[in-house]
Amino acid sequence: MALKVKAVERLLKFDKEKEGKYRYVLSPDLYSSLDQDKVIKEAASRSGVMEGVMQACWDAAGEVIKAWATEGHSVALPGLGSMRFGLRSKAVENVNDVKAGLIESRRIIFTPSTDLKDELAATAIVITCYDRTGKEVKRVTSNAGEVEDPENESGGNTNQGSNTGGNTGGNTGGNTGGNTGGGNQPSNPGSGGSDMN
Repeated sequence: MALKVKAVERLLKFDKEKEGKYRYVLSPDLYSSLDQDKVIKEAASRSGVMEGVMQACWDAAGEVIKAWATEGHSVALPGLGSMRFGLRSKAVENVNDVKAGLIESRRIIFTPSTDLKDELAATAIVITCYDRTGKEVKRVTSNAGEVEDPENESGGNTNQGSNTGGNTGGNTGGNTGGNTGGGNQPSNPGSGGSDMN
């Protein structure tokens, strides 16, 4: 099995160039999304459980995950990893300026399991290159590669803020710290935002 990616030659303009330059831009060659019913049917056939029972288990697990995650827990997703909620917010100097309006967005954070990361790292990626006329000009296949880890900032994340808050809650308490020096905002590093994840 392999992941499919396309590289399409597109005209890109950098800075204030009058004339752009053609570059090959990579993007996933997306498959159609699988319907929940199809996933449940496949899981039922692989486990030997009736579809109705599998549907009931699926629904119950979804409700439990939603309830516990919204209480601030990091919830295990069997065979996949864990998920939790976080938020992006602005940082302020004065405690009197702390208010709900500082919250810019709420996030769902998924942390893959080691097995899932290993599986993805070992999965081949097939890149099909198309020139500006839409003609296929080349195919490239990679065998293995690294997987980005949202919990490990040293893995390619250009976080320029200082991580002064830390992840004080671990994986069970909701991680209430964060990057208070403008981290995870590469377009505006050092702006004083925080990323509570």
